[in-house]
Amino acid sequence: MTTALWTTAAMAEAMHATRSGALPESINGISIDSRTIAPGEAYFAIKGDVHDGHAFVEAALKNGGGLAVIAQSQRAKFSGDLPLLVVPDVLAGLVDLAKAARARTQAKIVAVTGSVGKTSTKEALRTVLQAQGATHVSAASFNNHWGVPLSLARCPQDAKFAVFEIGMNHAGEIEPLVKLVRPHVAIITTVEPVHLEFFSGIEAIADAKAEIFTGLEPGGAAILNRDNSQFARLAERAKACGVARIVTFGENEHADARLLDVALHAECSAVHADVLDHDVTYKVGVAGRHMAMNSLAVLAASTLVGGDLALSALALAAFEPTAGRGVRHALGLPGGTATLIDESYNANPASMAAAMSVLGRVAIGPQGRRIAVLGDMLELGPQGRELHRGLAAAITANRIDLVFCCGPLMHDLWDALPSARKGGYSETSVGLESQLVAGVRAGDAIMVKGSLGSRMKVIVTALEKNFPNGADADDLTV
Repeated sequence: MTTALWTTAAMAEAMHATRSGALPESINGISIDSRTIAPGEAYFAIKGDVHDGHAFVEAALKNGGGLAVIAQSQRAKFSGDLPLLVVPDVLAGLVDLAKAARARTQAKIVAVTGSVGKTSTKEALRTVLQAQGATHVSAASFNNHWGVPLSLARCPQDAKFAVFEIGMNHAGEIEPLVKLVRPHVAIITTVEPVHLEFFSGIEAIADAKAEIFTGLEPGGAAILNRDNSQFARLAERAKACGVARIVTFGENEHADARLLDVALHAECSAVHADVLDHDVTYKVGVAGRHMAMNSLAVLAASTLVGGDLALSALALAAFEPTAGRGVRHALGLPGGTATLIDESYNANPASMAAAMSVLGRVAIGPQGRRIAVLGDMLELGPQGRELHRGLAAAITANRIDLVFCCGPLMHDLWDALPSARKGGYSETSVGLESQLVAGVRAGDAIMVKGSLGSRMKVIVTALEKNFPNGADADDLTV
């Protein structure tokens, strides 16, 4: 039997909604997508940038939705017998329901932001906390003005822990979201030159990230990267907001969660650290120094919300990358297999450098090559061209043999590459498909990465379609 998430009466009260039609006593989930709604869930007809959810209300109910939440202005479009909760504004209603969810929960809450590593840190927290109690974690990258209230409204009443990702690309966006979540612990993974199109510099980005301190619960803790160039600025902002405790992580000798040693392997890392005065040795099941560093923040946060440090460290061995953020696939080619590393979800200079480092450690076959397939890094402002050219150094440092580029900004990198490293160029990812498919061979390791807007997922899909049925990537020689 499915446990109710909300009674309809509680929903209506929280959202100041008018009831209409034959409503169920309760709902067991919340959806904003009529295509994926599960039986018994409530459908919220959110108006997006492209589509208005009211166009899909009847489809959502036909697909099993228990009720729909609609705007009063749209009420006349629907039959009076449909199960509806009618509110002045659907997004505002969702925010009201999120506030009610926060008011009723006793969960210890962690909020995560940062220029790089938000989602992977959030997912690592899921891994370590879910073994120690009922844990609710925001789905995918639901970290914006609708994703955060949606995630909070979905929080079960009996959750012991909850983790929410909070993102931004403009100043002022984090503050209202963190005041909704009201976390006990807030993590800023790092501050890097991203979204420069919307900021005057990295200091302004740090100030925007520091908005997360404004919603911390009294007595709460901020977890900051001690190695980051903006640490002092962030610490100052935290103190100005009255943050009770600042916990630091990194290699710095003064870090509270300090990296003492790390052994980087092709698919994992072995870490030796001092975490809150406890000596810990553990394995992180995802490759990369950046993941080893963020694991320190994860262990600190899990401990601060009442988790067992030893159990948390042990659980990190089972941590796996999420879709578009380092998942590996084996491609079946004549004569053997190739490894595909899917980093297609997003990109900025810092995450590009981290991904190049991982590619540089991946094993290749006797005739194999390390191949980087790179799409534009967006929202970098006037520095964009220079930052794209600057990737050439990481390509050389990590022994990457061949580079395929797509997008107008990546043309600057293309021009900076020696001819021996040039694999192919196209203005679009679709135009690069045939060049890459024709150029891949057994033993290769191929990493695909770019900003979401550069549509690098089409490259991943093309490779998987053309070279199916490879062995599991984990079974390849390392």
